[in-house]
Amino acid sequence: MKQRVVITGMGAITPIGNDVESFWEGLKAGKVGIDAITKFDTTEFKAKLAAEVKDFNAADYMDRKEARRMDLFSQYAVAAAQEAIKSANIDFEKIDPFRFGVMVGSGIGGLGTIENEAYKLKEKGPNRVSPMLIPLIITNMAAGNIAINFGLKGKCSNVVTACATATHSIGEAYRAIQYGEADAMVAGGTEGSITPLGIAGFNALTALSTSTDPLKASRPFDKNRDGFVMGEGAGILVLESLDHALNRGANILAEIVGYGATCDAYHITSPSETGEGAARAMLIAINEAGIKPEEVSYINAHGTSTYYNDLFETKSIKEVFKESAYNIPISSTKSMVGHLLGAAGGVEGIACVKSILEDFVHPTAGYETKDEDCDLDYIPNEGRKCTVNYAISNSLGFGGHNGSLLFAKYKG
Repeated sequence: MKQRVVITGMGAITPIGNDVESFWEGLKAGKVGIDAITKFDTTEFKAKLAAEVKDFNAADYMDRKEARRMDLFSQYAVAAAQEAIKSANIDFEKIDPFRFGVMVGSGIGGLGTIENEAYKLKEKGPNRVSPMLIPLIITNMAAGNIAINFGLKGKCSNVVTACATATHSIGEAYRAIQYGEADAMVAGGTEGSITPLGIAGFNALTALSTSTDPLKASRPFDKNRDGFVMGEGAGILVLESLDHALNRGANILAEIVGYGATCDAYHITSPSETGEGAARAMLIAINEAGIKPEEVSYINAHGTSTYYNDLFETKSIKEVFKESAYNIPISSTKSMVGHLLGAAGGVEGIACVKSILEDFVHPTAGYETKDEDCDLDYIPNEGRKCTVNYAISNSLGFGGHNGSLLFAKYKG
């Protein structure tokens, strides 16, 4: 028999706050964490804005020696995992470490370290390359460092599906618990790729906004959107089987009741023009939950602020929800924190859980001009109170990867 899976802890490092409450309060207020890039000189770059994490000090979460052995994406992951595990009130003396796993991914991994060490190789030769290069950059090290930090000896892996990474990581952790491979999992995504090469690469794809106005750079579903804004950070959830959570008296925040994963098999960067792949991911999640599409209370859209993503995602929502699509509030967290790439689904999952807990849906910031082809309710600029029993989080990644998670109010 499949296990029910609940969420008992959350942790976040984001451009608008380095803990869950700061992040959520910022979302509710429409706070935009986008500004001029400070990490490097952008004089020769077309894109000059990003959503950087502010006031992050790795020494607040780990000793300096440990921090030096981690790239930024791993530091963010460990920091967010600490908050998630603390909020879940885990007593490690009373849990089985062999039944507690980790599924945390990164879309890109240690890009900053790759750049720095490639420079050393070119300028100073191979003997100057750091012996820590490989352990610093590989994407599985976020999960590995979390497991080491907390002594978690269960299933430990990572998913890498570009911008769908965190959603798939949470979904696969959900499956692992459902089918008895683990009692509990730390799951989510992390990213730290606001670097010259990262910005230049996405700019070369013409994927990034070239706006110089932080409040108008990331405006999903707006007619005048011109690309996404790079973000960074981590979003981590603690998942447990319902029995495990109840047996230890955990505070249950919400339940995961559906997960859909599909592929467009269409194009390496563009979503399918019909939105068919994203639509199937949502339908799989809805059907697993055993509810009707119109019972969904809120959709946290992938909503990148690129022309085609927002258009095709809107098509996919209409395909699934038909006429009721016009009655479901939809918003994009990326309007405030930018696109966290492999971490996006993690922080957006947190936004869904908080929406369920508070019966409040956050706005899509920066929305000004209606697009005739994107004509749904995108909650422009001001959040609203509404009953949220079921919330869907969508993630769409380069390569055609689609992921949808369906979160529900916990009802015992």
